[in-house]
Amino acid sequence: MQELERLLGRERCLSGPGQLVAYECDALTHFKSVPVAVALPQTTEEVQEVVRACVRLGVPFTPRGAGTGLSGGAIPAPGGIVIELSLMKSILVVDVENRLAVVQPGVVNAHLSTEVGEHGLAYAPDPSSQIVCTLGGNVAENSGGPHCLKHGATTNHILAMRCVMPDGEIMDLGSPVAGGSAGLDLRGVMLGSEGTLGIVTEITCRLVPMPERVETLLATFDTMAAACSSVSKIIAAGIIPSALEALDDRTIAAVEASVFRAGYPADATAVILVELDGHPAQVAAERRRIEAIFQDVGAIGIEAAKDADHAQALWKGRKGAFGAMGRLAPDLYVQDAVVPRSKLPEVLPRIGEICDELGLQLANVFHAGEGNLHPNISYDGRNAQEVERVVEAGRRIIDLCLSVGGALSGEHGIGLEKQGFMHLVFSADDLETMSRVRAAFNPGELLNPGKVLPTPGACAEVKPLHQLPGAPS
Repeated sequence: MQELERLLGRERCLSGPGQLVAYECDALTHFKSVPVAVALPQTTEEVQEVVRACVRLGVPFTPRGAGTGLSGGAIPAPGGIVIELSLMKSILVVDVENRLAVVQPGVVNAHLSTEVGEHGLAYAPDPSSQIVCTLGGNVAENSGGPHCLKHGATTNHILAMRCVMPDGEIMDLGSPVAGGSAGLDLRGVMLGSEGTLGIVTEITCRLVPMPERVETLLATFDTMAAACSSVSKIIAAGIIPSALEALDDRTIAAVEASVFRAGYPADATAVILVELDGHPAQVAAERRRIEAIFQDVGAIGIEAAKDADHAQALWKGRKGAFGAMGRLAPDLYVQDAVVPRSKLPEVLPRIGEICDELGLQLANVFHAGEGNLHPNISYDGRNAQEVERVVEAGRRIIDLCLSVGGALSGEHGIGLEKQGFMHLVFSADDLETMSRVRAAFNPGELLNPGKVLPTPGACAEVKPLHQLPGAPS
């Protein structure tokens, strides 16, 4: 702690119990570990000095953004410190002509689009937590969001980055020139590595022009199967909306009873929220085709947003859905496996059966266009038996999604939560190769240790999901 105070000053070093407890977990409250200290640097050079000090002293260190992650990726190792990047929140460059911005990692996702909006530009990736999550965390997790169906996830919008490596060296990865490429794609290796290969301190983001026209539709269904069928038919017709989201009746009820109230129909079993963008003629043609598909599969209501405020309200409900779940129970477990769109009508009822069998509260809200599921299980973390049932449900949901050809994670990452399931997707040789890549970047494993890859005996105080009570050995 004295070394950190020497480098940053006492006001930017946290060590009091009341200060540190805020850093014991991220938004997935299954995992908790209190750091011994928190450092708050403001520049790349200060991050470098903190890292070098940790290396000299053999202290593990974990970078952290806004703490909105949902896989335990920002949990400090026992005896380790947190490097909190929220004070690095400057937008350094906005290059309108070349449609790019250079930002520090603590810039809030939504703030970047607000800043460049006056130039008719936007930053496309929009996680549901975009009003609080930061771009450094988005890069670490390769975050998605509703509008990534058409416009791509974070990796499609990051041109270059400056990183402090685990030994304190500063490296520039990627190219600020859109389309520039030479040598190995180390930018791609770093992006989505969940803070295990380096600490990103500057990010060059690709900006996109605002579309000429945007239209938002809300379709209401009396069965989730019909809602999911409409999703597959829309994509099969060759239409790629900018967003295609689904909410079930329990999610609708929670949203409508909260500050995120959007005016969703109270009698709906499911709704599909669609956004179209592009040339006005194209948007009009796609809207007609989508409305016809909704009618063909038996939608009981189709509503178009009357104006921008109405559309914003509909989206406020969708993006506030996770927050609305706080009305149901103190804790929330959000799964994030992905299944083929055609399997949605089969998988969703089976997820419901799993939670019903275990006596758990389930609500579904998800990126339907991508098949990226977000089963939300509300529970009380103070009830050990309920926690065991939640863990068991998570294991069964993962097994189910993988059994139909799905993927382990769509956008929330592996972190601590899913590392014990990596062997279900990757061979021993695959995992060994990943371990060798990590060792090349992070040979001492002081940077965010015990995350992503299965590590025998890692972090006894912070057990991965598969090691928690009720999970398989």
